[in-house]
Parts: sequence; structure tokens; C-alpha cells
Amino acid sequence: MDVMRTSTCTYPMREKPIAYALKVVADAGFKKVDVWGRMPHFSLDADELDMVAVSTMAQVLRVQIANLGTYPGADFASDDPAVVAAAMDEMKLTIHMAARLGCRSIRVSPGKGEDASIIDKIVEPFQQAAAYAQAKGIYMGIENHQGAIAGDPKACLELAERIGSKHFGILYEPCNLMQAGVDYKAALDVFKDWVTHVHIKDGTERGGKFQRTMLGDGDVDVAWVVERLEASGYTGDYALEYEVCDLVPIEIGLRQWFDYFAKL
Repeated sequence: MDVMRTSTCTYPMREKPIAYALKVVADAGFKKVDVWGRMPHFSLDADELDMVAVSTMAQVLRVQIANLGTYPGADFASDDPAVVAAAMDEMKLTIHMAARLGCRSIRVSPGKGEDASIIDKIVEPFQQAAAYAQAKGIYMGIENHQGAIAGDPKACLELAERIGSKHFGILYEPCNLMQAGVDYKAALDVFKDWVTHVHIKDGTERGGKFQRTMLGDGDVDVAWVVERLEASGYTGDYALEYEVCDLVPIEIGLRQWFDYFAKL
């Protein structure tokens, strides 16, 4: 696997300005970054944040904005056509911005995500969004976590297959699945053909409580994840999500994660 496909998320630095987060990412050796989709790291409103200026900042640091960790799609399940239309406008604007920034992908929300019965309602708007994303060269992914859709591999597969576009799929997150009590290896076997992006972190259960760990210190078999994805034909990025700032400051530990992953 080409190390240039390694990214990292600004989410752990969500209380810091985007300029600070990008500098930490660059100093750790990364050439790609997943920008958290909320302020102070991202906004579709130029009055809140000038994303063109952010893009220029990233270029100066020689870091490509590869993914937007955004949330459009949450209102696709609304019963109000006006709300759904507004959600579609937000989705298309997010996709447009991602293309303008040179991203490969964005994160999207499968409606509210906690009720699998909404799948019937969100298929058609996501089909529209996927057609627009394909025209712009952008991939969309719903992130695995606890929930009736995102945390259920079969529901993820059903939604992806019904939408029927390779520009819509799953943001595979093995650690989130493990924390939710889902077998992340079996999950990948279910939806491996629909993975559009990947988040990597680690964790383990200690004293009956799930805890995040430094990469390689937990129960996620990172080497297996990479090997299995590569064998399935996955060509996207791997974003390391450093959510252990309480263990080692990110300014120190993020480089350690980059080095660990680069050796796989």
C-alpha cells in the first residue's frame, strides 16, 4: 500500500483553529488530511470561514485536503418536501466544495441513521446526490458507528445496493464497529465492495469499559484491515483518527501513528 494514501483527521483538534490543525498534520509527516466538517475547521458559509484560504494554507504546508468529514443527508428522511429540498441543496454544495478543494470524498449521514425503516425514504435523494457526486468525481460514505443503519453491516449493504452507485458507500470504521459490539472483520466481508473511505484507530475493553489506545496497542488488527481492503480492490485513502489526546498529546503522538502505519 502506497504510504501517500495515508491521511489523518483534524477532528481531535476540533477546539483549535484549522491553521493549527493543518500545521500539526504536516509536522507529523502526512501529505493528506480529513478536515472535520464543522467550525472552526469547515463551513459552507464564506462569512464564517474562507475555505479557499484554507485550501491555500494546506497547499503551502504541502498537505492535500482529501476528505471532508461533513454531515449532509440527515434531513433526507424528513416528511417535509421543503426540508428534503434544502438538504439536497446542502448536499450538492458540499460536493461542489469538495471538488473545488480537490477532495476525493465526503462523509454523509444516512438520514438520522437510528431507524433502518427510513431506508425506503432516503434511497431516491441519495441516488440524486450520487449522480451529482459522480459528475464531480466525489465519493460519499456513511461512517460505521452505533446505530440501526451505520452500525448494521446488512443495512449498510442494503442501502448501498439500492442506491446503486459506486460514488455512494461505506466509510469503514473497524474500531467504531468493535466498540458497538459488531465483528468488524465479518462486517467488511459483507460490504467490502462498497467501501469509499476508511478511518483507522484502535481500542480495547478494559474493566468492562471500552477505551481508545495508541495505534497497535488495542484489539484492532490494522494489518488485517489493510490487507483485506487492498485484496478487495480498495484504492482510496486510510485516515488515521487520533482520539487519544489524553494519553499522548497529538503534537507528539500523531507522528508515532504515522510511523507505525507506514511500516505495515
